[in-house]
Amino acid sequence: MVGRIKTRLSSLGFRLQRAIRKITTAKPSIFVIASVIVASTVFFLGGGVYDLLAEPMIAIPVGRRILFFYPYSVHEQAVLESLLVMISYVMGFFGVFLMYQSTKYAYKPRQAYILLLTGVVFLLIAYIYIENLLWSKLTVSI
Repeated sequence: MVGRIKTRLSSLGFRLQRAIRKITTAKPSIFVIASVIVASTVFFLGGGVYDLLAEPMIAIPVGRRILFFYPYSVHEQAVLESLLVMISYVMGFFGVFLMYQSTKYAYKPRQAYILLLTGVVFLLIAYIYIENLLWSKLTVSI
């Protein structure tokens, strides 16, 4: 029994050293790195840190009904609003990505045109939606 424990403890250092070497020498793919960077950028720009730290109100339960809280100024933010902005940012990024991919199909003009048009539509929808959201916050009447 003691010999078995002694053997496991002596090989523990070797196992830890091998695990640390695998972790430090691991090279993830470019796609994984780019996806993590885009996701973190969308999270930060969309107000994810504010949602985590400030704990804004989403809804107020009053009896059997639920009243939804909508901020009255530009400096306040609701969780649903930040989620919609994050989705719009992802749509905009996806549109730019499709426009970039369309340049790879120079010898297939129909496919390049479809990708370019789809990318422009996604980018315009995202831009118009974010502008509309900001305009509705600026012109809200109390």
